[in-house]
Amino acid sequence: MFLWEQHCCLPLRHTARIAELARYPLGSYLSVNVGYSPQRKADSLALLHQFRAEAADDPRFRLVGTADRISDPDVLTLAFDLEDSAPLDGDLDNVELFYSLGVRSLAPTYNHANPAGCGCLDSEDTGLTGYGKDLVRKLNEVGMFADGSHCSRRTGLDLSTHTAVPMIYSHSNFAALWEHPRNITDDQARACAATGGVIGINGVGIFLGHNAPEDRAARVAAMADHIRYGVDLVGIDHIGIGSDYSFDGRQFNDEIRDTPEAFSEVYTKWGPLQWTPPEDLLGESDVPGLDTQLADRGFTPDERAALFGGNFARVATQVWRARRSSRKADGISPKWGTGG
Repeated sequence: MFLWEQHCCLPLRHTARIAELARYPLGSYLSVNVGYSPQRKADSLALLHQFRAEAADDPRFRLVGTADRISDPDVLTLAFDLEDSAPLDGDLDNVELFYSLGVRSLAPTYNHANPAGCGCLDSEDTGLTGYGKDLVRKLNEVGMFADGSHCSRRTGLDLSTHTAVPMIYSHSNFAALWEHPRNITDDQARACAATGGVIGINGVGIFLGHNAPEDRAARVAAMADHIRYGVDLVGIDHIGIGSDYSFDGRQFNDEIRDTPEAFSEVYTKWGPLQWTPPEDLLGESDVPGLDTQLADRGFTPDERAALFGGNFARVATQVWRARRSSRKADGISPKWGTGG
């Protein structure tokens, strides 16, 4: 089954290796984070250059191109995302640069307020700023997903108001099933669906209510419950997968512990974060996989295909611009540009 993984994480450091992503089955589309609020442009560009160079030397990978060349059963299609607008360094023209390097998704804020808007952990929620609204217009113009994950509730709603193309929540679950500030409201979900967008359900324990190390099977079942809830709420066309699996789990848990200014008690009080690994999505492990869990909840093969990949692939054809950037990407060979 074609798997579109809208968000996963490698370590945000030079020791990261994209070969770890080979745990996903060939044929998958993978969006890998290359920066959030601590990173600036130079940091994210360094990661992009490293990951792209590794992909060029590994026949298992192909860098993302146009939306009509996503599903190839013989390779892993590799794209990138930004979880905050900080790596833009305040210059909206950098959206074009990051697109030319394979970034296809950007969230304006990560947990806390910045010049673009508010985050999901802010006590005061004033939504998108003027700069944030300009950012949405730029994302639309360039052809990059505007992503509401980690944004505040009003910022997410503002995204749906100001985008002219489908928006996404790359890795967000439903607050109606588990009340956590990182989870989205029904109103946010409906507003996203009204744009034609898709909500990617994640497999993070604290966002599912099952964060004990021994709760691995329960996390998969909870993902299926959130998918069932989302389909009942907004329809089969608007739900997908963004597991948020962290290949940098130990590093990230250390960062949560050491930077309380970025993460609140709602992240730390449950113990070290636990994730749903790639093997648990398609049943390649010793627990009932997500595909099996969805079949048990009555989803047909065609519906599961839409959830696992078809829905995000559809909105990509609506949002991404099928063109090659006119500017060179900091010395990267044109064959690794945006064209297929």
